[in-house]
Amino acid sequence: MGADAKTAMKVDMTDAAAKRIAKILEREPGKTALRVSVEGGGCSGFSYKFDLTDARNDDDVAIERNGATVLIDDLSLVYMGGSVIDFVDDLMGQSFQIRNPNAVASCGCGTSFAI
Repeated sequence: MGADAKTAMKVDMTDAAAKRIAKILEREPGKTALRVSVEGGGCSGFSYKFDLTDARNDDDVAIERNGATVLIDDLSLVYMGGSVIDFVDDLMGQSFQIRNPNAVASCGCGTSFAI
């Protein structure tokens, strides 16, 4: 894989997301990371799944920032390359949001997308 391909597969997280993940993990004994994965389904074709985990798989890519760790498996990374994981706290509520440049459409709630 060339340098351009590796850059395209990179996923980043904002400081706000890192802070929220670290806070959640503090209250969950034994959990060490937030796993983000892509599954088939949802109103737009694919959906994001968020789970707390204590295990790292061989094919996981780890994104670390300010004491927070996000794990993404190789297959999900194909769909998420170039994305930014953010945490938003506004009048509409609090949620993790993924800004995915590969998505050509998404649902109103932001949890499913199409490529």
